[in-house]
Amino acid sequence: MFKRLLWLGIGVAVGVVVVRKIAQTAEAMSPGGIAHRLRETAVTFGDSARNFMADVSDGAAEKEAELRAAVEAGMPIEELLTDEFDDSGRGGFIR
Repeated sequence: MFKRLLWLGIGVAVGVVVVRKIAQTAEAMSPGGIAHRLRETAVTFGDSARNFMADVSDGAAEKEAELRAAVEAGMPIEELLTDEFDDSGRGGFIR
């Protein structure tokens, strides 16, 4: 008797887990679920693009400040303008 109740309880628990998983999958594949995922992806992409543009802007401001300081000090700026891209696979610039 107790063995049957144990197996009944296990069967009910497995059934609940399977039904919940199927419901989650059905919600994810519904138009609303797909729209939600697309919205999250767009927001993430927008944040990444904003962060990238902020990094580029910061780098440009830093370089401009470096060039202005060199010009104000009367130093030649040719070596500051001839950065070459590092093609070694690590990224960045060679100075």
